[in-house]
Amino acid sequence: MNWITNYVRPRINSIFSRRDVPENLWTKCDECGTMLFHRELSDNLNVCTHCGHHMRIAPRDRFHGLFDNGIFVEIDVPAPLADPLHFKDQKKYPDRLKAAQKNTGEQDAMLVAEGEIGRTPIVACAQDFSFMGGSMSMYVGNAIVAAAERAVEMGRPLVLFSAAGGARMQEGIMGLMQMPRTTIAIEMLKEAGLPYIVVLTHPTTGGVTASYAMLGDVQIAEPNAMICFAGARVIEQTIREKLPEGFQRAEYLLDHGMLDRVTSRTELRDELVTIVRILMDMPPAIKGDLPPPSANETDNAEAAEPSE
Repeated sequence: MNWITNYVRPRINSIFSRRDVPENLWTKCDECGTMLFHRELSDNLNVCTHCGHHMRIAPRDRFHGLFDNGIFVEIDVPAPLADPLHFKDQKKYPDRLKAAQKNTGEQDAMLVAEGEIGRTPIVACAQDFSFMGGSMSMYVGNAIVAAAERAVEMGRPLVLFSAAGGARMQEGIMGLMQMPRTTIAIEMLKEAGLPYIVVLTHPTTGGVTASYAMLGDVQIAEPNAMICFAGARVIEQTIREKLPEGFQRAEYLLDHGMLDRVTSRTELRDELVTIVRILMDMPPAIKGDLPPPSANETDNAEAAEPSE
């Protein structure tokens, strides 16, 4: 045994046997601490396969799991004024917008799309909490108005997924004005006799719960989602009383009549299909009755078949 055998050879072997391991292959569940493989977690719509905890999911990923074959068409949203108040705190408002756009890959905190779920045509919009806390901005107001107008034009129901921390402070009164503005947009649906279904996700708070998030014909929430106007600590300091266990969580609100359903994300699509078809006076959906695969999907499937 010598220096070459003891040190050099193991060192060379470790260098050549080293493999590049991709990052972010595993995600730790915030609730139970289980390490989850990223593909398994994605296939389960970001719901922990061990404890059922619902993690945050981006609107685009949600829509891929919601619409038939993951196919949907985005609806254009008119762009608002970029910085109406010339707001600046630690950063300028335009700089915060650019950073959020870079991190999420989206224009703002709301994505609007149309497509089919279980062969049932709908318009859907979803908030992205990762984009400045999903805050209600002029863009979000424009998005809901655009979604309502498209739903009325096409005679389709509107399904909205809420996730927000309230109005966007950088837009001041302009952000707060989206509360009555979106309420009027929802009224357009009601006048047209079209269903408006809200799915409240974690968290839905502030001015959003004081406007469009609580105006649905059917109110559904994901398990353990926090739904409130003011935070629990603010309420406790105001009334000087200890709040009940689970206060402001979806299950508590369901027990007290604020919600119609609490449904797991993995079962939500089927429930939405059933509710929409009932409200639209359509026959029940046929399981497996989905649009045929595209030509590319067919070609890929044939290419994957082993030749005899």
